[in-house]
Amino acid sequence: MSDNNNIDDDSVAVAITNNNTETDVSTTNTTDKITPTVTDTNTTPSITLKRRFVGKKKLAAQQQNENNNNSNDNNNNNNVTTTTTPIAKDIVTTEKKVKVFGRGLAMAAQQIPDEIMNDKELNLAVKVLPSNYNFEIFKSIWRIKQASAKRVALQFPEGLLMYSCIISDIIEKFASVETIIMGDVTYGACCVDDYTARSLGADFMVHYGHSCLIPIDVSEIKMLYVFVDIQFDLQHFIDTVKFNFKSTQKLIMVSTIQFSASLQSSREPLSEHFSNIFIPQEKPLSPGEILGCTSPKIKFNSNDDKNNNEEDNEIVIYLGDGRFHLESIMISNPHVKAYRYDPYSKVFSLEKYDFQEMYKIRRDAIETASKAKKFGIILGTLGRQGSPKILDHLEQLLKSKGKEYTTVLLSEIFPAKLDMFSDIESWIQIACPRLSIDWGYAFTTPLLNPYEAEVCLGGINWQSVYPMDFYSKEGGKWTNYSK
Repeated sequence: MSDNNNIDDDSVAVAITNNNTETDVSTTNTTDKITPTVTDTNTTPSITLKRRFVGKKKLAAQQQNENNNNSNDNNNNNNVTTTTTPIAKDIVTTEKKVKVFGRGLAMAAQQIPDEIMNDKELNLAVKVLPSNYNFEIFKSIWRIKQASAKRVALQFPEGLLMYSCIISDIIEKFASVETIIMGDVTYGACCVDDYTARSLGADFMVHYGHSCLIPIDVSEIKMLYVFVDIQFDLQHFIDTVKFNFKSTQKLIMVSTIQFSASLQSSREPLSEHFSNIFIPQEKPLSPGEILGCTSPKIKFNSNDDKNNNEEDNEIVIYLGDGRFHLESIMISNPHVKAYRYDPYSKVFSLEKYDFQEMYKIRRDAIETASKAKKFGIILGTLGRQGSPKILDHLEQLLKSKGKEYTTVLLSEIFPAKLDMFSDIESWIQIACPRLSIDWGYAFTTPLLNPYEAEVCLGGINWQSVYPMDFYSKEGGKWTNYSK
């Protein structure tokens, strides 16, 4: 693309939204340009349910084509059932193809035995799954056989449960094992439930959709993490970024683990247009990966003052759907404008966050909690959310301040449940820091996360930039990896 205002064929308009909510934007066909569209924030957006993948119908159509020995491309296209959302019906078509490099996929493929990789029946079974999702079936079967496993637990986040039965059937047939699908809610990598898997008699566990946040060597069972790389129209993402920003601007690029490989692959073609591209890393996370509770803190000229970035020389570009993870890096970097590219809808939007309102709500909760005489400490039992190390630290801090406390184990935290403990004047939850930030106002008594408890009990002062470091190797003493 020689000119960032030109594009080879018809394209989807880039939608710039300037509000706090996700907005459904109609597409615009253009001949030469991507035309930014500003949505009306005073109207209620329509919501269209998305059916993103084809699955069995696509496979049936492909098999029918093979049986008929039909080599006509047009007929092949007619026989394949496809579904699109209204917002993504027009696809950017360019001659230039962007190669996406997965995490060691080629190396892994070389190590997997040929009898697994070339098993015709297995390859046919894998085609039932969406082709743009990498569930690493071949690697999983190989690792399960290597471990001589007998019973395998499969854990999926909500968005992938629809594929759980298919994957279970494939693994049972080709790895000759019994499988257990764990149906409890899974919010993130912190929810890996190796304890339950072990108690159910499993000797191997596969966790889908998240990175290896909990070290394998501390798990109660042999583990395999499958990140589930998702392929999408990467060229459209690249063209959109080129069109919307000046070549002199610094791009800070982040994503969730599913799109991390695509994010890395976009760097080289974007470098042809932008001289300064930065993919940060907050260890132990992968480069560019962010979580809802953990994001890198990026300084502008070694100063966190928002006014120092008035010319928008630095911008965050988040590749992923939803706002939960994006809000994490927004909270830890209030001086940087943040944009979100949704790979499903192809909407590119400017995102906002009301920092002052959040600060006020949380400081008020801390102030109220500081007057409490009896605290309740919640140790989250949803997977590995709760940290005994943080619990010990907070117990010692409460004792040093002469505060009474009661420890409660909970898998999920609801206002009605906590209201039953009428003698508790303030709560500290060791589960998800965002629960306090996002929903703390809904609880009758203050619900602090470990950082806020540290401030409340005088361990540290309130920080001008709210820390998002719960799983960072460089996090504060209220975090999982603090020394």
